[in-house]
Amino acid sequence: MDKKNTIIGSLLIVAAFACYFISARYAPTPTSPAAIRQAVASQAAPAGPAPFAAPQEETAFAAVAADHAGSTITRLRNEFIEVRFTNFGGAIRDVALRKYPADLGRPDPFIFNEQHKDPMLAFVGLPGLDRGTRFQLVAQSADGVTFRAVLPNGVEVIRRYTLSPDASGATDPYEIRYETTFRNQGDHATDPIRVLLALGTAPTSPVDRGLYLTTGYSTGSKQVFTRRAQLEPSGGILGMGVHGPVPDIEAAGPLKWSSVSNQFFASILTPDDAAAGMTSRRVKLLSLLPDTDNNAYGITGDAAFDIGSIAPRGQVALSGSLYVGPKEYHRLANQDVFKADQYKVMQYGGVFISFFSGLLITLMTWTHSFVPNWGMAIICTTLILKIVFLPLTMVSARSARRMQKIQPELTALREKFKDNPQKQQAATMELFKQHKVNPMGGCLPMLITLPFFIGFYSMLRSTAELRFASFLWIHDLSAPDTVGHVLGYPINLLPILFTATSFFQMQLMPQPTVDNSQAKMMKFMPLITLFIYYTFSCSLSLYSTTNGLFMIGQQLVMNRGQDVGDPADKAKAKGGKPMRNVTPGKRK
Repeated sequence: MDKKNTIIGSLLIVAAFACYFISARYAPTPTSPAAIRQAVASQAAPAGPAPFAAPQEETAFAAVAADHAGSTITRLRNEFIEVRFTNFGGAIRDVALRKYPADLGRPDPFIFNEQHKDPMLAFVGLPGLDRGTRFQLVAQSADGVTFRAVLPNGVEVIRRYTLSPDASGATDPYEIRYETTFRNQGDHATDPIRVLLALGTAPTSPVDRGLYLTTGYSTGSKQVFTRRAQLEPSGGILGMGVHGPVPDIEAAGPLKWSSVSNQFFASILTPDDAAAGMTSRRVKLLSLLPDTDNNAYGITGDAAFDIGSIAPRGQVALSGSLYVGPKEYHRLANQDVFKADQYKVMQYGGVFISFFSGLLITLMTWTHSFVPNWGMAIICTTLILKIVFLPLTMVSARSARRMQKIQPELTALREKFKDNPQKQQAATMELFKQHKVNPMGGCLPMLITLPFFIGFYSMLRSTAELRFASFLWIHDLSAPDTVGHVLGYPINLLPILFTATSFFQMQLMPQPTVDNSQAKMMKFMPLITLFIYYTFSCSLSLYSTTNGLFMIGQQLVMNRGQDVGDPADKAKAKGGKPMRNVTPGKRK
């Protein structure tokens, strides 16, 4: 039976690897941002909507929009961002993040909303007031612009934008303050309307492949995120949950903030007065690809606001702030009370895991202030955690060592009381007591350190600081550390190194009492972790490899030392008889 179970387990692992390599071989190649820009530039630009046009018919996805002919661009910039405004819609065409390159090895900055359905903060789907409405630039300064337009119904619309300075205690340099004022210059009150403000369009990339493309919002008590996959057609599971493409997903307010983000960057709209709702849609950014190819799509969102009737000569204002920048925990977590939960846009997980992720990114950022390399910061953070948990791991290692030492006695007890489970259990506990063995001693450290591992995984997958950060042979700590290809398959070195470390660590660790088939299956666990880690961010493999090397060093020290805390050994050292196993209920 043991041999049969081992063969079955081995075949399952081989099948898992075969499925991985076959799927990698025939999976569609992800499209890089550079390729997207080149393809979009080469294709015919779609004509923009005419001013005061009626909304287009609802489809399963939105199309990317081109700039209007004759549009003018106005720029504001600080050290961190350059904001480009368009006079059509009086809105933000895009934002260049000057500290973050678009591609590895190139100086061009990443541009948020470069390809889009609408300019950011443009009005959406409102005839007479949308991205096709021409505004006049009426004022411009070093840190602000003002646009003005008069609608056919006599309502004057004034849009003011103010860019935060490079360094300020009150605002963030990635933050743009906005205010839109509606003034009724007519003799009759206006009708109440609902307006939608565009949040921007987030594109995919070869790193996240659409897994982290989301829209999100906060009600204050909860945060909800919509993944692009929820808008895509689904074949369901076992015939359940089958649906075609979803045109849009709507959420009701009031909403404290709304966001659009990919793996590393986000736009977050925080109005002074809560939004009435939000709509999420897919945007096809690359028309050269078929509609069934998810690489062609980004995601966009619109925040809804209700504007009541405006009396003659009266006015109403919409105001707030728009953050467009990296998903940096220390930046998003240090906001004022109204924005206190914006760091949730990083999607670390539930409250429990989010706590550990926030603690770890804070520790890693602090470590980076002393070690100016993110790879070294990960290693130092791992070592700090190992040192903090060293007493627990020493207790675990000591318990495992004593468990291994008393295996012959445990085997004898099982044989002696094989027909009496109650006496067997009682005798086993007495043996543990004699040798001061805690059967849970090996599990407790794992249970304590597991949240830190999950927190590390959640934190590392969306940390903008690691994007294009190099370390040794690694060019990008946020991606797999591919060093070459063999027959078209990537060779990722760190997961292989971690697997080798795990194999060696298993040879050093005292083995618990398991049957032969389980012991053989345990030997395959490093191969399973290789399969899991292979396509993950190499920063996770770096953390795990460092952790494994520390454990190996610790175990080598433990194996060379002597266990001086076993009472049974002390009894022998004093020349007395070793403590005997006493069957419960019997006395001699």
